[in-house]
Amino acid sequence: MKEKLEDYALNKSMKSNSDTIKVGIIGCGTMGQELSILVSKSGIDVVFIEISEEKVNSSFEGIGTRIDSIISHWGMTEGDKRAILSRIIGTTDYSKLSDCNIVIESINTKKWIPNQPTRKEVFRKAEKVIDKKALLISNASTIVISDLASELEFPCRAIGVHFIAPAITTRVIEVNKCHNTNKESLDALQRFIRAIGKETIKINGTPGNISTRLIVPMINEACELLMEGVSTVSEIDKTMQMGYGMQRGPFTMADRIGLDKLTKWMEGLYNEYGDRKYKTSPIIKRMVRTGMLGSKSNNGFYIYKNGKKIEKTGSIFNLGN
Repeated sequence: MKEKLEDYALNKSMKSNSDTIKVGIIGCGTMGQELSILVSKSGIDVVFIEISEEKVNSSFEGIGTRIDSIISHWGMTEGDKRAILSRIIGTTDYSKLSDCNIVIESINTKKWIPNQPTRKEVFRKAEKVIDKKALLISNASTIVISDLASELEFPCRAIGVHFIAPAITTRVIEVNKCHNTNKESLDALQRFIRAIGKETIKINGTPGNISTRLIVPMINEACELLMEGVSTVSEIDKTMQMGYGMQRGPFTMADRIGLDKLTKWMEGLYNEYGDRKYKTSPIIKRMVRTGMLGSKSNNGFYIYKNGKKIEKTGSIFNLGN
């Protein structure tokens, strides 16, 4: 039995003909998979779009693996898994978004590209098939949402939303409106965010949100300390964890984000603001060139074996060689 839209206290502008809420996700890589689980476990139907049937199948495998990991830590049951997967549909056909009330763009570009042509094309294609009152959201950290909204016939429903990884467990979601975003769209989005068990952080139209603009300079400065020989990776991490109560130190955080993704954030922020604090550290560039991308490649500022983080030894100049 599908949950009624009223169960989530969403306003009438979000209703579809079937009187239920449905979320579309364009791009089902790492973040798209997390979003699919996050939304569907709240009883909401999801349809995700990928570029090929092979990618669709791969995404379902990734979703299953992520749920299995949660089950292994007693966070879900096998029954929960079946229920979640029953609410998710994967396809390459944009027309399947036609009855979605919320569409989230979550594509994974390999590098930061000025003017965001791929995301703009995604927005145009989605708007052709969705209702004029459906929300169109971009989950990107360093873009200006107004740039994407300018491609739309109805820019008032475009909003930047940053789901901070891991999206399933992180308690807050950054909502970055553009100057065209209307109150009705913002109110509807806030109700949806509450429906999936999160809290809203309001941001006024700035690329980088709050989290990315604070994280990037900290990681860059940690790299400066490392290259100056002030201390080691683990000691710098320990200082921020034990001294300031951070869940993860800057290098562990960088590995978890992915150094390739972090580089895109840095390039986007540096292009927007021109401030040296956002410029990619040389050591991060060197590591990305040689495939040291962090935990996802099992090699970054630390080595990862069987899910365990292992401290590297030797000179930092061996990183990336």
